[in-house]
Amino acid sequence: MGQPSWQDEKLGTMKRAALWLVQVVGEGNLFTKAQLREAFPGTSQIDRRMRDLRDFAWRIDTNREDLRLEAHEQRFVQMGEPVWEPGKATKSGLVPTATERRDLLARDGHMCRSCGITSGQLYAGTYEAAQLDVARRRVRTAAGSEEVQLVTECNRCRVGGRGLTADVGEVLARIDRLSELERRILAGWIGKDSRDFSALEQLWADYRTLPAEARRQVRSALS
Repeated sequence: MGQPSWQDEKLGTMKRAALWLVQVVGEGNLFTKAQLREAFPGTSQIDRRMRDLRDFAWRIDTNREDLRLEAHEQRFVQMGEPVWEPGKATKSGLVPTATERRDLLARDGHMCRSCGITSGQLYAGTYEAAQLDVARRRVRTAAGSEEVQLVTECNRCRVGGRGLTADVGEVLARIDRLSELERRILAGWIGKDSRDFSALEQLWADYRTLPAEARRQVRSALS
């Protein structure tokens, strides 16, 4: 099926925005908010209609996902569902409402399930504050089937985790190989949904973040 023109005003705004990305911008290329608004003069909420494409697996990065971008820039990374085709622009059940989003964040302890950072907390060694959002994660169940589930992630982990699949069966297989003591320790961490690191483990983590010359000084002090 051939693509309609992005200038076809019989189409909805989101569909026209998708076609504009494909036909004018092109995958991998940058565009600005000004260019988007110039392409759709007089169209209210064009920015929101563009963001709606993310609900259909379109990847459009801002400076939240790609730190190389300026605040006014976005990158069309990858096309998702061809929403201009009949039946393709129907939202799935994995687009949470505002209430569902609040419940999901609360369920996940208002922290990134990948790295544990909370909203507004600074990433170690930076002045960049984390932002949390609900992300889609492909999951391979213990039965071997694949499905998509929702999870809270920060802006860094959401980008880094794209394309990955969580494998529940593999996690369970690794648990089976643990000793009884290790299983009890793990069960305790899971029960609390948190893990306290010892002073020694924290020192090791801090050492790993040091530049090479600073690490050499620490090694010399220990020897």
